[in-house]
Amino acid sequence: MTAINDLPDEPKYSVQRVSDLTGINPVTLRAWERRYGVIKPGRDENRYRLYSDRDLAILRWLINKKNSGVSISTASANLLDMIAQNNWPEVIPFGIAQAKTVSSVPAQRYAEDLFALLKKHNEVDAARLFEDVISKFDLETLIEKIITPTLISMGEAWFRGELMISTEHFATAFVRSRLNNLYISLPIVNKGPGILIGGAPTEEHEMGALMMAVLLRNRGYRVEFLGANLHLDDLVDYARQEKPAMIVLTASTNRVAMELLRAQAKLNTISPAPKFCYSGFAFDYYPELVDKIPGIYLGNSMVKALDQIKQLLSE
Repeated sequence: MTAINDLPDEPKYSVQRVSDLTGINPVTLRAWERRYGVIKPGRDENRYRLYSDRDLAILRWLINKKNSGVSISTASANLLDMIAQNNWPEVIPFGIAQAKTVSSVPAQRYAEDLFALLKKHNEVDAARLFEDVISKFDLETLIEKIITPTLISMGEAWFRGELMISTEHFATAFVRSRLNNLYISLPIVNKGPGILIGGAPTEEHEMGALMMAVLLRNRGYRVEFLGANLHLDDLVDYARQEKPAMIVLTASTNRVAMELLRAQAKLNTISPAPKFCYSGFAFDYYPELVDKIPGIYLGNSMVKALDQIKQLLSE
């Protein structure tokens, strides 16, 4: 995992943006700054406070300690001692910095409501619902139990002829935009083993790879999301240049999954060869493909895949 001091210290977030990302009231944020001295924001040309990705990580670490029963004063003192010894703690994932769930309504109900709103092209209420679930669920629950079931329901309804293709495209664009916002809101990690992730050659869908990229960045990995339908020779050249520790490709159909055979063969020409992993709906529908594709299958659960990736990178 990534240590907090590995994150950029460039001031760029306003007080309100930090409040939105951490749930800390601006007044409380300024009080912590004065009392405990752990956060020392920069200033813009108008002397307004600006916070860095490192500051955000520190605040999430403090919130995590507070949620586990440690007072802010004690947590701040402990962190200052660790910093003085150059023993920075690891980055706390975005979702873990807040309570796991503060909703009496199960995640499945939110998934059903989001599907119903998107089916009606009700973007205003869908946006409100999405903001609501972000405030009530951690990021891994949001993606695995709300976004993924919504997308599956949308795809199945289209397959049954119950939705026009325009509705499916509308829903996909809506979810993609929210995932992109989550991705860019998370700290960019510059150190540690690199992970490249995207859609396999000829893969037209990028949602699975994007969701995994969000979760990997949320857990503090140095990850690059490369989009759908990656050009294989270009990917190999880039990997040879960047030397990532791991490459993850997704496939949603049988035909695309077979492209992974070519990908594995070409990636093996790199020295040292990155760990080659894959996932996607293709392997849910055709589990026998796993025996045909070399590399490491990450399974059909994104959260379990994260744990597997952690284990692979520690080897």
